[in-house]
Amino acid sequence: MSTGAPVRRLDTTSAEELCRAAEKILTECGTSAASPELLARVAESAGDLNERIRHELRPVDTDDGLFVLRGLAVDDTAIGATPAGWATAGDSGALHDIVLLLLATVMGNPLAWEGQQDGRFVHNIVPAPGHETAQTGASSTVLLSPHTEDAFHPGRAHLLMLGCMRNRDNIATTAASIRHVRLDEADIALLTRPLLPILPDDAYAEAQGFDGGEPPCVPTLFHAEDGLTLRFDPAYTPVDEAPPAHRAAYRRLAAELARVSRAVSLSPGEVLVVDNDLVVHGRVPFAPRYDGTDRWLKRASVRVPARRTRPLTEEHEHGYGQAAVEAHAA
Repeated sequence: MSTGAPVRRLDTTSAEELCRAAEKILTECGTSAASPELLARVAESAGDLNERIRHELRPVDTDDGLFVLRGLAVDDTAIGATPAGWATAGDSGALHDIVLLLLATVMGNPLAWEGQQDGRFVHNIVPAPGHETAQTGASSTVLLSPHTEDAFHPGRAHLLMLGCMRNRDNIATTAASIRHVRLDEADIALLTRPLLPILPDDAYAEAQGFDGGEPPCVPTLFHAEDGLTLRFDPAYTPVDEAPPAHRAAYRRLAAELARVSRAVSLSPGEVLVVDNDLVVHGRVPFAPRYDGTDRWLKRASVRVPARRTRPLTEEHEHGYGQAAVEAHAA
């Protein structure tokens, strides 16, 4: 069972309604890969879901910045083997892709990236041979450092959804909220200054050759109306290039996030919903087997229209040439 996170639960009727809607869409479209027809059907079906589902998918409403949604089921036999990598996953677990898309559409607008996982709106997160020590979701044997999802980009998601397909070894996702850390005012003042860039991670291969200008310097912390938000990815931030005082403040922030971090071990069918402006997430190391039984998550990203949790200056960033594609709700 998942631990360390608030829980919301779908009743049996609601879970069955979601699955029926997903089955109908999959039958009509034949795939979970994005198409105008698929996205239109998802938006239409999401608009018809009952109020109990909408209540459980209300905005994250605590300083924890996350919750686990329970009540959905995964048939371990029916989903087949854990894919050997996202590139070979195709429509593996396609029904659950569409369930996640329906949930994402209730919460906002699903988001895809032209430069990641072939532009799919739902990503397969599985360990991949040759990527064991990378700082991406395909890694395994190293700690995946706590980070803001797609921190390099101004169009990054407001919400991140991780749906568990398989997790026999109870491998935990880590999560830490900026609202639980203790920092003095001097550190906060330093970290709200735009002194360092955040570079694209290795999952965006096309961005590595970007030559459209200097990497923009961005603040790590931001004062939103209801408290601090953050934009944090130490694995892709050249912290050593900052002045000593800023380096020290950044490292104190990292230590505080580690102190308040919690472990969330998802069971099949559970969906972790993370506020990407409040919470950094990562993953503990594990030993992959590559035998079809490894940990398998589905990931969906969500933009929330008109949300005001980020500096207006982000609108002028180039995003390293990466294009975000937003599916708008009907």
